[in-house]
Amino acid sequence: MSSYVTKKTPGNTAWFTHDRFGMFIHWGLYAMPARHEWVKTRERTPEEKYDLYFKYFNPDLYDAKEWARQAKAAGMKYAVFTTKHHEGFCMFDSQYTDYKCTNTPAGRDLVREFVDAFRAEGIRIGFYYSLIDWHHPDFTIDVNHPRRDDPDAKQQNEGRDMHRYAEYMRNQVRELLTNYGKIDIMWFDFSYSQRHGEGDKAWLGGKGKNDWESEELIALARSIQPEIIIDNRTEIEQDIWTPEQFQPTDWFRHPKTGELVTWEACQTFSGSWGYYRDEYTWKSPEMLLRMLISTVANGGNLIMNVGPTARGYLDSRAEEALKVYADWMKYNSRSIYGCTKAEPEFKTPTDCRLTQSEDGKRLYIHLFAYPFDNMKVEGLAGKIEYAQFLHDGSEVKFTEGKVELLSDDKQEDDETAAFFYLPHVKPNCLVPVIEVFLK
Repeated sequence: MSSYVTKKTPGNTAWFTHDRFGMFIHWGLYAMPARHEWVKTRERTPEEKYDLYFKYFNPDLYDAKEWARQAKAAGMKYAVFTTKHHEGFCMFDSQYTDYKCTNTPAGRDLVREFVDAFRAEGIRIGFYYSLIDWHHPDFTIDVNHPRRDDPDAKQQNEGRDMHRYAEYMRNQVRELLTNYGKIDIMWFDFSYSQRHGEGDKAWLGGKGKNDWESEELIALARSIQPEIIIDNRTEIEQDIWTPEQFQPTDWFRHPKTGELVTWEACQTFSGSWGYYRDEYTWKSPEMLLRMLISTVANGGNLIMNVGPTARGYLDSRAEEALKVYADWMKYNSRSIYGCTKAEPEFKTPTDCRLTQSEDGKRLYIHLFAYPFDNMKVEGLAGKIEYAQFLHDGSEVKFTEGKVELLSDDKQEDDETAAFFYLPHVKPNCLVPVIEVFLK
């Protein structure tokens, strides 16, 4: 069994740390301007202009079953869908607002279709819900609000009531957690209480747990779905820590206690979360795989985001990225599911990453850079029963404690190490994996 012990969580994270890989879906009205999900506040867009997106939102090519098929093929075991992003637009048929997809040309509950399609593929269901809402009349203008630079911003704030807004959020969360069956993840986003305006904008503050009434919000969620997993972005610690757009190089730890925590790297195929037509910093196939492998090698989960188009399909760049995962996971998922960081006794070779099955019986060596002829792994001598390439089950020969080479000019033997002898030509696999069965 794995020797790593993580901080206890209120929700059920056992399945989460087994499945390791999920899909994030950022989709809303911002897919129409197609230049970042924060477009409304970046461009200080007035309501009458943004209302055009609401008027013409018509994802006529939305096929949730096709999304679910591609997610399953990519090896993703759970999916988190944006039910409401910062713009305030609801992708579900909420009775507490008219600002929802059923009042657009879409004319239907888009969350319902997501839930039904992904659940049918055996994929667990998560809901993203923004704590921020730039449309709601009670959401006070702050440092992130689109109206923050208006000359009359202070006057616009008069009469707004965050207590009423917090009640609105609870009502919608109750709908989401009551009307769609078992929900596995509630992903709230996000708190920024430490941010403040400057100069004549000093009155502009951020928002945190007191504004969201986070304790009540979380208590409500857990009363409806007791096993649900909740992230830490309400400014109250819950189940998972969520580093965004960077890759931790070791197991994520609690900043105060130093305990290992349950964590999930949140990443995008490109530089934005929502569909961005003209954004071209898309990650390479090698980078996509290395992010997944490195995350699991450090005891974490990876959730990779897709930003569907305004017409409701995944564009070719997103589909190509998903196919990278599908092609690799088809043969190598055993090194991801049910795996975690390798025990400290095993030393990671240069240009490799190690994962280990939670029962401790199998060690996986991921070859980021293909070595020539042989590879040394310290800490393995006397512990190997058998080794093979994971992608095709072909034997990988090894010796323990002593390297066997044709030349006498060889590296020193190492009684603690195992030496694997590899074919000179790299297998037709972006990241080959050696599966080591331990004694």
